[in-house]
Amino acid sequence: MGIIIRPLVTEKMTAISEKNNNRFGFVVSPDTNKLEIKSAVEALYNVTVVDVNTIRYSGKNKSRYTKAGIIKGRTNAYKKAIVTLKEGDTIDFYSNI
Repeated sequence: MGIIIRPLVTEKMTAISEKNNNRFGFVVSPDTNKLEIKSAVEALYNVTVVDVNTIRYSGKNKSRYTKAGIIKGRTNAYKKAIVTLKEGDTIDFYSNI
């Protein structure tokens, strides 16, 4: 399993990227540290990383009512990294589409 699982493209992360043109979000492996995330982003996208902020999200219990009864489940726990790039560097997530 790699360090970077997938880029984080949500409404909130898009708003952060539009406000600060050099910040991007990634879902990363839970056991990686900031130095490993920095080197992985630099190697994968050929950019210079200035800062890495990490956030751990715990899974939440969910339940819903259906005809068959109550269905209980849990959302996945994950780790998110917000990466700040050097001025002028950018990442285009949609170039492969």
